[in-house]
Amino acid sequence: MSKLKSLSLVLLILFSFHKGSAQTSKIDAAKSSINWVGKKITGEHEGNIKFKDGYLVFKDNKLAGGSFTADMTSLSNTDQTGSSKQKLEGHLKSEDFFNTTNYATSTLVFKNIASKGNNTYLVTADLTIKGIINSIQFDLVIVGKNKATASLNINRTKYDIKYGSGSYFDDLGDKTIYDDFELNVVLVF
Repeated sequence: MSKLKSLSLVLLILFSFHKGSAQTSKIDAAKSSINWVGKKITGEHEGNIKFKDGYLVFKDNKLAGGSFTADMTSLSNTDQTGSSKQKLEGHLKSEDFFNTTNYATSTLVFKNIASKGNNTYLVTADLTIKGIINSIQFDLVIVGKNKATASLNINRTKYDIKYGSGSYFDDLGDKTIYDDFELNVVLVF
C-alpha cells in the first residue's frame, strides 16, 4: 500500500509540474514578416526586413515570453524600383543608418508581459539595434492558434541613427527625416 501511495504522489507531482510548464513556439521565419515605414517631410518610404529566427513562450495558454532576431542585411525598400530602390537600400544599410556590415542582426527580447484581455498583451522588451539596447513597449495580439501581430514605434536616434534628424541638425528644411519609424510585425508560429 505504501508503494502505491508513493507512486500516486510521484505521478501527481509530475502531472502538476507538466501542466504548469512553459511551451515554446518557434516562429516560421519564412511566413512571418516585419514591414517598416519611415517618414520625412516630403513623404515616406516602406519596405521589409526578414526574420532570422524567433520564438514565443506560452504558459497555461498565456503569453509568457519571446525573443526574436531580425536579419538586417535583408532590409529592403518596396515602394521604389530600379536605381532609386537600390540607392535607398544601400543608404539604409550604410553607416548613416543601420550599418549592416558591422551589425547584421537586431534583437528583441521580452522582459515583462501584462495581459490586457481579449488575447492582447502589453509587452516591455529590450530592443537592440547597432549594439545599443533600449527598452520599448507595445501591444501584441494573439490571433487564433498560430499567429500574432504587433505595431511598434521606434525612435531611431536612441540607436545612434541621427542622419537627417531635425532633433540634431538645423536647416534641413524639406530634407528632414522624422525620428520615429514604424514596424508592423506578423508572427506565424
